[in-house]
Amino acid sequence: MKSLNQEQAKRITDRVLSLSKADECTVGIEGSRVGNVRFARNSVSTAGLTEDMQLVVRVAFGKRSGTAVINEFDDKSLEKAVRRAEELAKLAPENPEFMPAIAKQEYRATTTFVPKTAAIDPDFRAEVAATCIELARKNKLVTAGFFTDSTRFSTIANSNGVFGHQDFTDLSFSLTARTEDGRGSGWVTRSAVDAARFDAREAAEIAIEKALRSVEARALEPGRYTVILEPAATSEILGNMFGAFDARSADEGRSFLSKAGGKNRLGDKLFDSQVNIWADPWDKDVPVAPWDNESLLARERTELVKDGRVASLDYSRYWAQKTGKRATAGHGNMIMAGGTKSLEELIEGTKKGIVVTRTWYIRMVDPQSLLLTGLTRDGTFYVENGKIKYPLKNFRFNESPVTILNNIDELGKPQIIGGDEVPFQMVLPPMKVRDFNFTSLSDAV
Repeated sequence: MKSLNQEQAKRITDRVLSLSKADECTVGIEGSRVGNVRFARNSVSTAGLTEDMQLVVRVAFGKRSGTAVINEFDDKSLEKAVRRAEELAKLAPENPEFMPAIAKQEYRATTTFVPKTAAIDPDFRAEVAATCIELARKNKLVTAGFFTDSTRFSTIANSNGVFGHQDFTDLSFSLTARTEDGRGSGWVTRSAVDAARFDAREAAEIAIEKALRSVEARALEPGRYTVILEPAATSEILGNMFGAFDARSADEGRSFLSKAGGKNRLGDKLFDSQVNIWADPWDKDVPVAPWDNESLLARERTELVKDGRVASLDYSRYWAQKTGKRATAGHGNMIMAGGTKSLEELIEGTKKGIVVTRTWYIRMVDPQSLLLTGLTRDGTFYVENGKIKYPLKNFRFNESPVTILNNIDELGKPQIIGGDEVPFQMVLPPMKVRDFNFTSLSDAV
């Protein structure tokens, strides 16, 4: 792959910093090797490997800044990029919210790299596809899926002595299985840093079982029901809330965390007491870079919600300076505490309810209350006396993550959730929630 070790990357960043004539200079280098296999209608459609590496240099003269990006690393190209960034900075207007480069930081390494994942090759990817296709054909189903793995590195440096270098691996997988007549559909997703924690057969069997069980779906009158939400059903919904813990938007009255009079809801109890949510770059399941790429501030473990109360807000460097608060690094993951029960055990303890595998096409209705609308898909089932009785036609829902986290009856064992549809790497539990608002039926399968 196109990669640099820490020593090689530091030589380049040192060279770029030495070339700059600006008041300050910040450098970032990223390189990646990304492999993938995609299949549809039980046949592989595409497979490939891409490699890339680029350098970003940002300079500033006073409050004027300029940025240049290159993918060539000889001395001539490096100098050309620095000069270009300086030219742009001199032409740029002053930024009234400009913040100078941060002081030197101490970055504590996280375990974001696993050799087994970095060793994934075309044979491994082909085996993932073959396993899914073989199981689908055996069950007379049609599958479509996408598996991707990446090995990458990130290096940061600035003229104040900041330097960090980190290696990463990860993989993601999603699979849809459908009956040949299109009346039944099941879906599953998986994400991991360590390939040893991924089992294509186990994942495929879940999607296949849901597809087979979802045939002959019945209509149920829309309304408010107890629901058992799988982690994939809440990941995007909760992601909209996790990204809204911004102090500035709360202070300026633009957030669900705003109060009258320019105040925010820090310390207020907004959720059920079972709700505990935090960010932790060193989490063993979803480790992330020890710095925030936006500010380069060192990350730390941060409580967002503690026993249902808002425990912290995110302060950008500018807003922290303006309000006299401490600046915080952006979060790369979100972890929510849960219980010990499996999804099946939550179902067994439910007298009447609805199991939701997945939510889809989620859109904002009201930013102030975080009211969202979306659809259920790929496996929605009616539960009675602890057992799945029959599949249901899908619903449209109107619901807020704030309301969902207020109406929790029980939480299950947390699972890793990642991929392109969510804004963070997450660990979320399945949830049994009362009074979930289904507004209409949907023809989606």
